[in-house]
Amino acid sequence: MEKHKVITFENRELHYRDEGREHPATLVLLHGFLQNQNVWSSFILTYMRTMRVIAIDLPGHGYSATYSDVHTMDFMANAVKAVLDDAGVERCVMAGHSLGGYVALAFADSYGYMLQGLALLHSHAMADDGAKRLRRDEVCRQVHQNRAGFIVDFITNLFDDSKRESLAQDIKELRDQCLETSEEGIIAAQRGMKVRTSRVRTLARLDVPVLFVYGKNDARIPIEMGLSQAMVPKRAEVLLLGDVAHMSFMEDRDYVKTRLRHFVCQCYA
Repeated sequence: MEKHKVITFENRELHYRDEGREHPATLVLLHGFLQNQNVWSSFILTYMRTMRVIAIDLPGHGYSATYSDVHTMDFMANAVKAVLDDAGVERCVMAGHSLGGYVALAFADSYGYMLQGLALLHSHAMADDGAKRLRRDEVCRQVHQNRAGFIVDFITNLFDDSKRESLAQDIKELRDQCLETSEEGIIAAQRGMKVRTSRVRTLARLDVPVLFVYGKNDARIPIEMGLSQAMVPKRAEVLLLGDVAHMSFMEDRDYVKTRLRHFVCQCYA
């Protein structure tokens, strides 16, 4: 039975899913921009037989409330901490995709003592440069003018050209999921990403294993940036996938699912 939970955080609702509580190993999944906890459904159904899995609707996404005009990464990390406190989690492996990776790094900065391992899927520790900040301002204008049109184009472009036909139904379902994200939630996340700070030093300080997952055809995370990030932690692995863009856990689902499960097992060995 699905275990959907709701907590009150700063007087508003945060939603999360908690499965497999009987297992000692815990994996926390943080979704990317526009998405929600449902993007991890197939992972949860597989993992819950061998580990505890918690998937969170980040503020402004899914069923979780929008709190302000700007959701900083630190604010979202505090929301994740509130969920884990409610769930009674003391240690976990945290996996974040894109925006979720930024939040996971902010969590590591403040609550690194709670991490057994960290997985960054198509994410990195750098702050936005000037050009990227201007693009985020432009995204906010596009969303205000045509939210639905922006979402449809944005989601489609996250996938490698070679996968769009075979994954057409998955892409449609993801677009439908993301169309539920409000204008306020989208803009708050963009503004939060715009002002985020570098977490490179956080990566360097971590004493736990770090897994980096990148797609060779990901236009959003250049391979050079990904590989340079992997040189920073004390213990790191890189999973580099061909014919994959920004959505490896959908574009190469079975392989990524297996590799992430092995990583969690190694972190708890």
